[in-house]
Amino acid sequence: QVQLVESGGGLVQAGGSLRLSCAASRNIFSINVMGWYRQAPGKQRELVAQITSRGSTNYADSAKDRFVIFRDIAKNTVYLQMNSLKPEDTAVYYCSADHTTHIDWGQGTQVTVSS
Repeated sequence: QVQLVESGGGLVQAGGSLRLSCAASRNIFSINVMGWYRQAPGKQRELVAQITSRGSTNYADSAKDRFVIFRDIAKNTVYLQMNSLKPEDTAVYYCSADHTTHIDWGQGTQVTVSS
């Protein structure tokens, strides 16, 4: 099990950028997949981006060409760089650690994009 703490959310105008951080309580190198999900009001939680233990990345169509997921193994931190933000990106963003047998979640950080 790993504890995850997200930060970096906030209010930004459309077209702006934010960088979310997810600090893990232990080494992330051995975690199968780490990712970012989001949940907008009245909607289901959806995948935004993932990064595997080998460093491979995967993005939702809505995030491709605008968002970048990357990690700093020495800091046990995963980041989500979000550019060209749109009002429809407004949601609570959650960090996840997929151990295959179970998933750990952070508490979430609010991102609000104004038009």
